Amino acid sequence: MCGINIINVSKKYELEDKNIVVLNNINLNIDENKITVILGRSGCGKTTLLRILGGLEKCDCGKIEHNNIKSLAYVFQEPRLMPWLNVEKNIKFGLNKKQVDDDKIKEIINIVGLSSFEKANPQQLSGGMQQRVSIARALAFEPSFILMDEPFSALDYFTREQMQNELLKIRNKRNCGILFVTHSIDEAIRLGDKIIILEDGNIKDTFIIEENQENRNLLEQKYILIKQEILNKLKI
Repeated sequence: MCGINIINVSKKYELEDKNIVVLNNINLNIDENKITVILGRSGCGKTTLLRILGGLEKCDCGKIEHNNIKSLAYVFQEPRLMPWLNVEKNIKFGLNKKQVDDDKIKEIINIVGLSSFEKANPQQLSGGMQQRVSIARALAFEPSFILMDEPFSALDYFTREQMQNELLKIRNKRNCGILFVTHSIDEAIRLGDKIIILEDGNIKDTFIIEENQENRNLLEQKYILIKQEILNKLKI
C-alpha cells in the first residue's frame, strides 16, 4: 500500500526555560492520490508537522514511513522564486541532475496555465501566477506527494478560489497525493478528501468527504453542517 504513515510523532521546543509541546504523539495515515487537509488555528503545530514530513525538521520521537513513495515536493506559503530567473528557469531551478526535457517543462507550464508566460520574470507576474510557478516547480520533480503549506493564504478571495480550482485540475492530471495545510475551514471542505483537525499539537477529529470536489457546493446543508461541526470542535 502506498502512502505516508506518521507513527507516534512528537515535537517540542525549548523557550525561556520551559518546553512548548508542538506535536503530541501524532498517529496518522496519509492516503495516496488523495487530498488530505491539516486544518487548525495558527500555532497548532500543522506547519511543524509538514516540515517534519518534508525533512526540514526532525521529530523528537516517533517515525515517518514512506510506503512506495519515490519523492516529495514542497510548496511554501510564499512562492520563493528567483527574481533574476524567468518562469521556465525558475521551474528548472533545483532539479540538479534530474533530467527533465524541455517538452516536459512546457507540459507542466501548460498544466498550471502559464503557457504564454514562460519567459516572464517573477516581478511581471501577479501573486497567483507566482504561486502557479511554485506549484509547477514542485511538479517538475514528478513527486508522489506534494506538501503544501497554506499556499493560497496571501491571495485575495477570487484568486484563491481560482487557485483551488486549478489545484484540483492538476491533481486529476498528475494523479499525485497532496497534503495541504490551511486555517480556512471553507478551503478545507472545498479541497479535502480527508480533513484532520489539529489543536494544540493533538489530532482533535477526522472528517471524510466522499463527494468529488468538483461537485461540492458549500452552501448545501450537508456542508454547512460539516462546517458547524468543525467550528464546534475548534470551539469557535
